[in-house]
Amino acid sequence: MTTKNLKILFVQAKNRTNKRNQSPLYCRITLDGNRKQFSTGINIEPEFWDSKNQIVSKNHKSAVLHNSLLENTQSKINNIFGILKLQNNPFTIDDVYNKYIGVDVKKDEHFNSYYNKFLFKIQKLIGLEIKQTTYNKFLYVSKHLEAFIKWKFKKSDYPLKDLKLEFLHDFEYYLKTVKFQKQITINKTIQRLRTPIKQAISEGYLERDPFLLYKSKKVIKEVVFLSTKELKSFETIELKPKRLQRVQDLFIFCCYTGLAFNEMANLEKKHIQIGFDGNNWIQVKREKTQRQLFIPILPKAQSIIDKYSITPNRVFPAITNQKFNSYLKEITEILEIEKRVTHHTARKTFASTVLLYNDVPMEIVSELLGHSNLIITQEHYGKVVQRKVSDEMKKLKIKIG
Repeated sequence: MTTKNLKILFVQAKNRTNKRNQSPLYCRITLDGNRKQFSTGINIEPEFWDSKNQIVSKNHKSAVLHNSLLENTQSKINNIFGILKLQNNPFTIDDVYNKYIGVDVKKDEHFNSYYNKFLFKIQKLIGLEIKQTTYNKFLYVSKHLEAFIKWKFKKSDYPLKDLKLEFLHDFEYYLKTVKFQKQITINKTIQRLRTPIKQAISEGYLERDPFLLYKSKKVIKEVVFLSTKELKSFETIELKPKRLQRVQDLFIFCCYTGLAFNEMANLEKKHIQIGFDGNNWIQVKREKTQRQLFIPILPKAQSIIDKYSITPNRVFPAITNQKFNSYLKEITEILEIEKRVTHHTARKTFASTVLLYNDVPMEIVSELLGHSNLIITQEHYGKVVQRKVSDEMKKLKIKIG
C-alpha cells in the first residue's frame, strides 16, 4: 500500500473497545515522515481484523462491505496524491487529507505577492468604498514590504505560512532604523500591513493571525496650538502681500470652525445653511471619518465668508496645502511665533484656545471636530484641560493669597 513517498496503513485501536467488543479502524497516511490519522467509520471485533493483509476477515458478516470501503478509501487517497503531484506545486500531508475530506487545497502563497493581489482588489473600490488617498497609503506600504523582504531575507518574497510575530518586530525595526519613520507613522504602516492578513485567514491561506500578539507602541503626540495672545496677533497683523492676506484669513477661519484643509478647500455655498436656531451652520461630511459635521459659524468666521465669494459655488479661492503651509511659515516668522505652525494647527487652536479654554465641554468639542468617539478627543486634548485647570488654580492662589 505504498506509493512512492506516500504510505497508507489501516490500524485498529484495540485499547478503545466498546460494549460490543468492537474497536475502531483508523486510516493512517504518512508523507515524507509526517503522519495524519483519521477514522474510517468502521468498528469491528479485534479477531476479525487481519492487520498483515490489511483486510477484514472473510468470515465476518460485513466483510465485503467493510473491505470495499477500505479499498475505496485507499484508492481515493492515492488518486488525490497523484493529482497533487501532477500539479507540480509543493503540498503537505494536510493538503492530502483536506482534499480527501472535501476542503479545497490552497497553494502556498507569499506575502508580497498576496499583498499586491489585495491592492488590485481595493483599487477597483476607489470612488466606490475608498478614496484614492487611502489606496495610495496601502500602495506606499507595499513598497516598504518589498524593500524589507529584500533587506532582511535577500529574497523577492516570503511565504505566508512562515510568518511569525518576529517578522513584524523586524519590520518595525527596519522602518525605524532604515526608513527613519517616527513611531506614529510606523504604527499606521503596520496597521495597513496587517489588513490583508485578515483576508488571507478568511481565504484559507492562514489558519490564524501570526501577528495576533503584536502590540503597537503608544504615542502621545503633543498638541500644538496658538495661545489666545498668538491668535490675537494673527488676527490683528496687517500684511501687504495679498497671498499672505488670503492665507491669514483662511487660517483664522479654520481657527474658528476647526475644518481640516480639504474640508476648507472644498467648502461650497450649499454647505452653509440656516440651522434650527436661525443662525448659519456649516454642514459637511468629514472626509477622514465620513461623519456628518454640523458647525455653528461664529461671527469672526462669518466675516471671512462674507469677504470671499469668488465663484458661484466655492466659498474660498483655490490653494494647495503645500503653498498654504509655506505662506503660513512666512506669517509666523513675521509674528515671531517659534512654534511649527501648519494648517492643522488651526484645527487644534479651535479645539483648545477657542473651545476648551472657554469652558466648552469635551463631548461638544468631540462632536464639533467630528471625532469617531470621545476617547480620541480625550487622548489628544487631556493635557489641554489640565493646563486650563492649572491656569485657574494660579488665579485662585492670587485671590486667596
